[in-house]
Amino acid sequence: MRMSYYPGCSMGSIAVSYAKSLLAVAEALGLRLEEIPDWNCCGASIASGVAGGFVQQVLVARNLALAEEMKQDVLVACSSCYLNLATTNSRLQQDSLYAGRVNKALAVGGLHYSGSVRVRRAIDVMLGEIGPERIESRVQVPLKGLKVAGYLGCQTMRAHPGEFDQAESPKGLDRLIKALGAESVNFTRQTTCCGSSHVVPASEVVTRQVKEILASAVEGGADIIVTLCPLCQLNLETHQEKVNEIFGTDYEIPVLFFTQLMAYAFGLPSNTWGFEHMLISPKMPAPASA
Repeated sequence: MRMSYYPGCSMGSIAVSYAKSLLAVAEALGLRLEEIPDWNCCGASIASGVAGGFVQQVLVARNLALAEEMKQDVLVACSSCYLNLATTNSRLQQDSLYAGRVNKALAVGGLHYSGSVRVRRAIDVMLGEIGPERIESRVQVPLKGLKVAGYLGCQTMRAHPGEFDQAESPKGLDRLIKALGAESVNFTRQTTCCGSSHVVPASEVVTRQVKEILASAVEGGADIIVTLCPLCQLNLETHQEKVNEIFGTDYEIPVLFFTQLMAYAFGLPSNTWGFEHMLISPKMPAPASA
């Protein structure tokens, strides 16, 4: 199976461990990801407020046009990137007048988008195209005894409700965790917002949100948290020290991307796990032969 791959800015910066593990896991599962050539930032968080919504969506449409030339659907790992690409794609497919305006702008760069591309989340492809059974069959190091809180955050499930999983009671990430041999714990804050980009203008909001999420994970007995959003991972990991300082707690919970968990369980080389990029290292089950 082949797909175009839109890495976005975070995969080369705050989410290098996500990028490393995703590409390794995809290869192990026979999923060939071909990076979109000359892709540009989707404008997550700031572009619409600075340059305006139309300019941002033209930037997004440029990526879609480049992907369309590859004649493949697009896999997106970052939740914010997915939100921008999928939302713009949907509007361009449904609003011919708007699509005409966007294509007029794209034409300046010699591009055109006809709306034939489908934008997919990485987790959606893993579960919907590859499937839990095939993922389980690839496991070399079962994660038996590891208790995992699967954290989706707000954007993943609410960008296009019902497209991938139930928005308010999702089950997909839990199925993947179980396929790897780990235990998916009861986690009531699975879709609670982490505070997102408020980390810059209102960090106290993020600290409060992170505290509630960590408390829920600990209450469920989690050893680690796994997520699929770069900003969620960043906030949950880096704000633990601040949470402990303010609330008198002692949280020290590793926060991994779900693909890191997969890379480890698949028995892939350690340089694909991305653990060296983490502030809090996880204690993973040892291979049976160890």
